[in-house]
Amino acid sequence: MSILQDSAGDGLNSEINVTPFVDVMLVLLIIFMVAAPMMTVGVPVELPKAALSELPPEQQKPLDIFIRRDGGIFFGDQPVADAALNDSLAALPEEQRAQRVRLRADRDVPYEKIMQVMEGLTRQGFSRVGLVAAPKPEPVTP
Repeated sequence: MSILQDSAGDGLNSEINVTPFVDVMLVLLIIFMVAAPMMTVGVPVELPKAALSELPPEQQKPLDIFIRRDGGIFFGDQPVADAALNDSLAALPEEQRAQRVRLRADRDVPYEKIMQVMEGLTRQGFSRVGLVAAPKPEPVTP
């Protein structure tokens, strides 16, 4: 019996062997599962928990400001001294002042420090400032 004949020997075998396809898909799935956490760009901060709603997607990428537990401030992924943050914000073009700013502060950062950064943003003309929090875990009901 030839490979091209079915078990009855009266025609061609038209079954598709999906095993190689499934193997390739599983390997790709594993690669993406490992690589996805590495694609997250930013400064590691431990965000406070809060109940969140989905924000509408916007076309412009928002500006990110991070405040670490030790008080260090990052504008995007670049460290900035407290006094230099206002200068960095002032150097931005006027059209960027209309875009969203996401403020990500570690949950152990004093409230006064967060308000100082928000005051600087307001002084520089940024009116769309959002505070970012981690999603609050859902309560488990028995």
